[in-house]
Amino acid sequence: MRHTSRGALPSMTTASSQRKAPADPAALPGVFRHAGRVGSALLTAAALSVSAPEGTQAEERAASPMAARVNALIPELEAYIQSGMKAFDVPGLAIGIVTGDRLIYAKGFGLRSKSGGAAVDPKTVFQIGSAAKGFLATTVAIAVDRGKFHWNDRVVDLDPDFQLKDPWVTREFRMFDLLAQRSSLPPYANDMVGILGGDAAAMMRSLRHVEPVSSFRSTFAYTNITHLWAGKIVAKAEGLPDWNAVLARDLLGPLGMTDSSTTAAAIEAAANHADGHRWTPTGTIAVPFTPFFPYGFGGAGDINSNIEDAARWVRLQLGNGSFEGRRIVSPENLAATRSARVAINDKAIYGMGWLTSLTPNGNVVWHNGGTYGFGAYIGMLVDKDVGVIILTNAEQVGFPDAVGAWAFDRLLSNPAVDHAANTLKAATAKFEAADKLFAKPANPRPFPPLAPLAGNFVNPSFGKAALRLDGDALVLDLQGPGSQLKLEPWDGDVFTVRVVARGAFAAVAENMGPGPSGFVQLQIDKDGKLGVLRLSFEDGQAYEFRRE
Repeated sequence: MRHTSRGALPSMTTASSQRKAPADPAALPGVFRHAGRVGSALLTAAALSVSAPEGTQAEERAASPMAARVNALIPELEAYIQSGMKAFDVPGLAIGIVTGDRLIYAKGFGLRSKSGGAAVDPKTVFQIGSAAKGFLATTVAIAVDRGKFHWNDRVVDLDPDFQLKDPWVTREFRMFDLLAQRSSLPPYANDMVGILGGDAAAMMRSLRHVEPVSSFRSTFAYTNITHLWAGKIVAKAEGLPDWNAVLARDLLGPLGMTDSSTTAAAIEAAANHADGHRWTPTGTIAVPFTPFFPYGFGGAGDINSNIEDAARWVRLQLGNGSFEGRRIVSPENLAATRSARVAINDKAIYGMGWLTSLTPNGNVVWHNGGTYGFGAYIGMLVDKDVGVIILTNAEQVGFPDAVGAWAFDRLLSNPAVDHAANTLKAATAKFEAADKLFAKPANPRPFPPLAPLAGNFVNPSFGKAALRLDGDALVLDLQGPGSQLKLEPWDGDVFTVRVVARGAFAAVAENMGPGPSGFVQLQIDKDGKLGVLRLSFEDGQAYEFRRE
């Protein structure tokens, strides 16, 4: 879920997804350290499990110009996937291509987990991260169709609890602004509140304390928590308990997406599911599921799905809102979700849950998804009736996006670009830059005595916290969410930060990796008393804790 996730596109990856290495923003386009290379056995492809249509349907498929282009591309596409999986050390990948209202190609590569076992196939369930944002936008469009509210209704009129720090922006924020990534907030604003255990209500409430970093609607900045507000408003308007219930009733049910779900427990219970893996330049590392991220973020990224289910979603999109003869959403309001809201750069624009990349020979509508252990990509050439879905069980650093961009370049006859090679180079450089950032100074400044620094602190977003001595380090107990941060001396009054692997947060710590995820700077007065503790994560956002 972090935008280039924090990836090279908007993805749902997290601020401290340890050494976040987003894909190259120029390719845009996201969104949120030591293991051996995966052997060639992981590249053994699972059998294709999509049956071909019979009779005239098969003839129509063969006669389709786009289907013919896809079929001609498959041998080279499979070779590109296998080469990229080896280079990125991706344990497993599933891909599907839709055209002519059919899933005409679906295949799995590699394994569901590095620990061994079953091969990936088109029914294997993965986290899709921020690729869920298109689903959220479509449920909003359906509610607009039903007259529950309008796109330009003020959010405060629909939910008076909505509040940002700037009163004017609070009053002017409209429904479409919740999804349009131009809020004036910093990228991934307060995601760490949720990753460290804060619930949806705490995350949404916390936005009122965030300082804006740009003028309203002027600048692209990827956020996740604004989507929680959209989900809350849709659920209230539809008379359902939460957005996941809306999703199940209005999309998953009508589309027959029976293998899709929205919880950590559900994906773990699925007999055919992939396990996630954290990425490092030396190899991917298996990580456990955690209910906090992405599942605490609702429609910003909590969907689990597979190729066969996601193909039904793409068929709805390419069908302009209709699926198997039934209208699910109006063409007009579906098109509104793809309409330009803010420029990302001179070649990419963001709508609502979708972005559009401008290529030499056509526009690609797409969104990626990134979580600590999974990367996803869903893209479409809407005017040419073709969609590509790529799901992987490795952290999103841009590989699924690279495969999607490469495939669309070939289908559009664009100039040849090795997106995977370029993305790997950028991801490796970002990881190495993070390692250098946290490297211990050769000659650190003297550290202050630690015992006198202990005490009680408060931050408006996280609430109350207690700082205590723990051996040769300090521990900050975040009393509201229940997580703990270990502060280790680094250089004078600056400490590195990592999540304490305790209880439910053991999985969070494992997902974030063994290295630091941020810094703390202590503001100490002339009497040696700590007054302010300034916590900052790799996403650059800072939180000030003041002594009570």
